[in-house]
Amino acid sequence: MSNLVSYLFETNALKICPDNNPFWYTSGKIGPYYINTHFLYGSQQDAVELLNFIDYEKGNTEDLPKKVFEKTFEHYNQNEIYKNVIDEMIKFIKENINVDEIDYISGGERRDWFFSNIIANKLSKPHITIYKDLSIVVNDSNFEIGINKLEVKNAKVLHVADLITEASSYLRAWIPAIKSLGAEIVWSTVVVDRMQGGKEKLEKENVKSLSIINIDESLFQKALDMNIINGNQYELLKNFYENPDETMRKFLISHPEFLKNALASDEKTAARAKLCIDNNLYNL
Repeated sequence: MSNLVSYLFETNALKICPDNNPFWYTSGKIGPYYINTHFLYGSQQDAVELLNFIDYEKGNTEDLPKKVFEKTFEHYNQNEIYKNVIDEMIKFIKENINVDEIDYISGGERRDWFFSNIIANKLSKPHITIYKDLSIVVNDSNFEIGINKLEVKNAKVLHVADLITEASSYLRAWIPAIKSLGAEIVWSTVVVDRMQGGKEKLEKENVKSLSIINIDESLFQKALDMNIINGNQYELLKNFYENPDETMRKFLISHPEFLKNALASDEKTAARAKLCIDNNLYNL
């Protein structure tokens, strides 16, 4: 666990804002952190390269799962951070699920594939690749043989993902896609749960939601104890976790120059600041 926390910060998979300088989100709101869990592939550069590879090869949906597996398998044997992350995920799965009960492992387009393909191979489970349009490709654990989708009927599936927020991808795509095969997602395992209601929504769908790391006070305390963040950052993170909108509202009131500077900043930042003001997102 402590290694994974270190990797989150080392790879910038979890990036904390400097003192008194929260990040602008695309929504027009602000907050103290960014999460890019797929950076645990080893680095931001490595992750971007794999995403670009997926986008380039995506035209052939039948061949892509094998190509992604070959890439991740090669990287697993070369990159210590990625290898340790995958090994930690496999250990976590074995500790929390009876692996013998898992018939298939699934992963959804695109970031889930950073983790689901290689884990399916390591657990000797066939893999279900789900695309955003709900199309599906099923492969054996070595990604050598295509499996007839009719064989998946009545199967119990573990969905492996990088991150869960509000479970919108699960509800819109992953759960319906598996149901279309006559199977069901019984478990979900993610590296990070943003603690924004996704777990509860999955449980209403009878999916057991498991996460290795939760974005909560215990994580912030661990980061503080490891000297990864300072006291001011810890307090902001803690307050944001308890009440995000009110915390950021108070920040903007006590730092009026923040909005002014954002409006005079680069085009992207200015646009987000204008969105915040125009929609009065913090009732200033």
